[in-house]
Amino acid sequence: MSIYDIPVKTIKGEQQTLAPYQGDVMLIVNTATDCGFAPQFKGLQKLHDEYADQGFSVLGFPCAQFANQEKGDDAEIAQACELNFGISFPLYSRIDVNGKDAHPLFQLLTNEARGVLGSKSIKWNFTKFLVDRDGRVVKRFGSTDEPAKIESHIRKLLEDPAKG
Repeated sequence: MSIYDIPVKTIKGEQQTLAPYQGDVMLIVNTATDCGFAPQFKGLQKLHDEYADQGFSVLGFPCAQFANQEKGDDAEIAQACELNFGISFPLYSRIDVNGKDAHPLFQLLTNEARGVLGSKSIKWNFTKFLVDRDGRVVKRFGSTDEPAKIESHIRKLLEDPAKG
């Protein structure tokens, strides 16, 4: 199954797939508004704003699996992201990223891009997966990797997809 075929639910409850992003570069992130890494929202939004017109999107997937740092329902999460962080990039319904109930999207992402020492599991909030224009997962970034550090990788994929 292609990354573009996996069903996802928007933060507003609408069922869809990632097909609208086919041909774009995506940065898919598991987020949490109460996490110590939440200040990264601003850097993610900056990347989204800077490169959206070149075919780039940040996609946020809230998750409460790490110290329950995403406590609200989808409406509360959307409001917190907008009011506290000025988020306008697409957000999706809260999901699990690890374990038997891990969302199929994150099952695919973790199979394609392993973490430290080949680990599949996500260690914490704000793990980021860079996906090229062909839907291939090209790189995984950890929670401590600031969005600014990822910018050069995004630029390379936008300028020359073969360099991913």
